[in-house]
Amino acid sequence: MSGPNPLNERLRFAEFVLDRLPNGRCRAHVGLTWKESEQFSGENEGLGSQAGELRCAAQACVEALTQAVQGDMSFELLGVKAVRAFDATVIIVSLAVQVDGAGHRVVGSYLTESDTARGSALAVLNATNRILGNRLFMR
Repeated sequence: MSGPNPLNERLRFAEFVLDRLPNGRCRAHVGLTWKESEQFSGENEGLGSQAGELRCAAQACVEALTQAVQGDMSFELLGVKAVRAFDATVIIVSLAVQVDGAGHRVVGSYLTESDTARGSALAVLNATNRILGNRLFMR
């Protein structure tokens, strides 16, 4: 008996680009895929500082997620922080999610050795994957 492959039923992180601009700002691009055929992308521009790059990348992922859910839910990035722990950097994000008129807060994290901006986008995806899995699967 074969059913849908659950590995194909969740959004996948497909692309990440962070450009540091000459004006002291940064621009992040995040690409997500679903079922290997649908693609969603988000972009955001922010301050070129370490904290600014984390927020910029996380917000770009939020934009891609918003495109993926087609208005079924809404997301607001509340915060993003890099914490040194376990001989690595842990990126933690906090999001407000609106689903069917009810508000939820979700937290996601990602352990990284080097690319903290990319890690902040992945932490957003980790925070929302459980909620999104059920929504996207029902489409």
